[in-house]
Amino acid sequence: MSESDKDVHYREIITKAVCGKGRKFSETKHTITPQDKPTSILGCWIINHKYVSKKKGDAVEIKGTYDINSWFSYSGNTKTSVATETVSYTDVVPLVMQDSDILSEDLEVIARTIQQPNTLEALIAENGRDLTVQVEREFLVEVIGETKIAVQVNPEGTSDQWNEELWDDPIEDEQFEDLDPNFLTGELDE
Repeated sequence: MSESDKDVHYREIITKAVCGKGRKFSETKHTITPQDKPTSILGCWIINHKYVSKKKGDAVEIKGTYDINSWFSYSGNTKTSVATETVSYTDVVPLVMQDSDILSEDLEVIARTIQQPNTLEALIAENGRDLTVQVEREFLVEVIGETKIAVQVNPEGTSDQWNEELWDDPIEDEQFEDLDPNFLTGELDE
């Protein structure tokens, strides 16, 4: 150990940090059977998305539901109706980045939708009676837990040594005159 290494001091700090991360994109096909035989599909949208998440082993399990609303015509395109069905799903998101130095089992799981459930395609099924809806969704998950970090400490302290004059950088009025007001808008004069 050199002489300069003897003067270096470290402190261990226990803090909450991201200890695991994962991301998953999913596509799912759902079949809806409306009351009337559809002639054509006029639109399809997804609402009321709800989900919960929890850590299971080396992954995060997300269980959720959403409503699929399919607007369609029937009776030879003379009438319209909306078929609504609530569907459920389970996505297992593997944790690709994990910290093995978690201090406690009390973990917080955060799951965010990068892509809310969205209709990719809605078709009348081959049987002519059902609607087939293809849905995409994407999640980003983070697992937060307590971990220990080491920080270097100045043994002589810093509170008495803080010198605001070192950080004070007064701007003179003449310096403002040289600024181009269109710099941030991208409309620079050439």
